[in-house]
Amino acid sequence: MQKRKAIALFSGGLDSTLAMKLIINQGIDVIACNINTGFGATKDRREHMQNMCDQVGAELRIIDIQSEYLQSVLFSPKHGYGKHFNPCIDCHAKMFEVAKRIMEAEGADFLISGEVLGQRPMSQNGDALRTVLNEANVDGLLLRPMSAKRLEPTIAEKEGWVDREKLEGIQGRSRDRQMELVEQFGITDYESPGGGCLLTDANFAIKMNDYIKYDDNFDVQDIPILKWGRHLRLEEGAKLIIGRQQDENVKLQEITNDKFIHIKTEGIPGPHCLLSKNASEADKAFAARAILTYCKTDPEQEYKLDFEGETIQVHPLASRSEAAKYSIL
Repeated sequence: MQKRKAIALFSGGLDSTLAMKLIINQGIDVIACNINTGFGATKDRREHMQNMCDQVGAELRIIDIQSEYLQSVLFSPKHGYGKHFNPCIDCHAKMFEVAKRIMEAEGADFLISGEVLGQRPMSQNGDALRTVLNEANVDGLLLRPMSAKRLEPTIAEKEGWVDREKLEGIQGRSRDRQMELVEQFGITDYESPGGGCLLTDANFAIKMNDYIKYDDNFDVQDIPILKWGRHLRLEEGAKLIIGRQQDENVKLQEITNDKFIHIKTEGIPGPHCLLSKNASEADKAFAARAILTYCKTDPEQEYKLDFEGETIQVHPLASRSEAAKYSIL
């Protein structure tokens, strides 16, 4: 008998982990595909995702679609946005479209996901789940093991590759059945349920809207810019980003973006900062003074800052409130 293979849309969360386990327990090989749009969590979750896959016996692959996502989904979603900047239905459809391409390339037989009917009001209601099937052209191919008994049988079930009776019929936001399965399968170190997508975050949406207001050529290199730091839009239009703690300073230092310059204080400890490369002289001078107010400085003294080889020497602002009025949040 031919051994079947499935491609799983894998977020790293508990539902997608359990969905894979339900299928693996039926003797099917599963490749867990984590689709990277660029807007996942700010922390690196690779180690966590590998741990989840190891526990259930799936092979992890991380698929980068950042450029494709920006070009075809984020700024022109057919089905609109959620509460913030989140095009959830179009996003899910794109992910399944990508998963189908992987399925065909791998010679796999069907797709699975950890979606639970009714768990999320916009993207996991009955209409949304059907819309995703149609948009991604995966009707019949996509099996949702966590809610399968409440949905139409898929090809995998009709063909007998998967025993429908061994799947779940979960509906709604209660996690009781998931917790029972956790105990049954002995799964540990799983994450608490959460959105996991920055586009659903209100503050991130504010930063996103501000960014594209001043830059209509948003591309992949701009995504990290939005993830860390205190964001200010200065008087003459420059974007200033000030690190808030050491881990953010490290992340900001790692950014390579030809639209920004890096700024460091000289002689005193200070935050790592980024400023629009096309900033006016007035905005550069103000940025320098603003940055110094987030250091241990004396408004009566002058200090030096390094603007990627250009030294600027200024007094700090009298108080942080002068800088805070330019905060976009």
